[in-house]
Amino acid sequence: MGRVTRLHPVLRIGPGQVVRRSDTLAVEEPLEIRLDGQPFVVTMRTPGDDVDLVHGLLHSEGVIASAADLVGARYCDGVGPDGLNTYNVLDVALAPTAVPPSAENRRQVVTTSACGVCGTTSIDQVVRQTCHPLGEGLRLPAALVSAAPDRLREQQHAFDKTGGLHAAGLMTADGVIVCSREDVGRHNAVDKVVGWALRQGRVPLSDLVLVVSGRASFELTQKAVLAGLPMMVAVSAPSSLAAELATEAGLTLVGFVRGERMNIYSHPERVLIPAPVG
Repeated sequence: MGRVTRLHPVLRIGPGQVVRRSDTLAVEEPLEIRLDGQPFVVTMRTPGDDVDLVHGLLHSEGVIASAADLVGARYCDGVGPDGLNTYNVLDVALAPTAVPPSAENRRQVVTTSACGVCGTTSIDQVVRQTCHPLGEGLRLPAALVSAAPDRLREQQHAFDKTGGLHAAGLMTADGVIVCSREDVGRHNAVDKVVGWALRQGRVPLSDLVLVVSGRASFELTQKAVLAGLPMMVAVSAPSSLAAELATEAGLTLVGFVRGERMNIYSHPERVLIPAPVG
């Protein structure tokens, strides 16, 4: 498999100092995904957990509903100048129960790590596609919601070396991160944790919280809703479309979670807020 980080020479300039040294960078490489041998999409990602990534991506695209819809995945044909496999081409075998994309929906283009791969483009479509209710019984104390980014941060080992990776994690109602993934693309990190859950037979994720290290975009909100997650906690801001989708779909969307401060943009009933003193 490819490496998550790589050394690169830099010229570091500071007050009264110029130093040549090596810096650790997050690796970004293309992954070509093929469905039954046919090109589907090329996405930029950090190598690692590629099978989870493909499960999550195909789930959000509506191609698979469970891990049983995907019967195999193998690396192939990706050979670098040294003759070794680059592990950048993954061929996926779909079961008869899968819903293959039509020819016009196959994306034979490069998708950057800053842009999600999402087939549905409207809130109504996402809500119609959701076939399971979001967890009505989930409740979290506000203090635990506040602690969620720090608990995810403790899992970001590659970020410690590079400072250049997004992260996503699945957290239980008692604050345990059961799965976390890092990637140069925020949507890839979410696909990887959803793909992990899909392979574990845990979707819909009605008893877990999605925690993300950056902003809450429409794409990430869509992936959370389609995975049955009742709550998403983000360090930064949501977009207007993300907040509208969360409101319509029944997702509790929390942003700007920093210290004891947070903004709840939709369905605040899942966050248990202590009564003010005095």
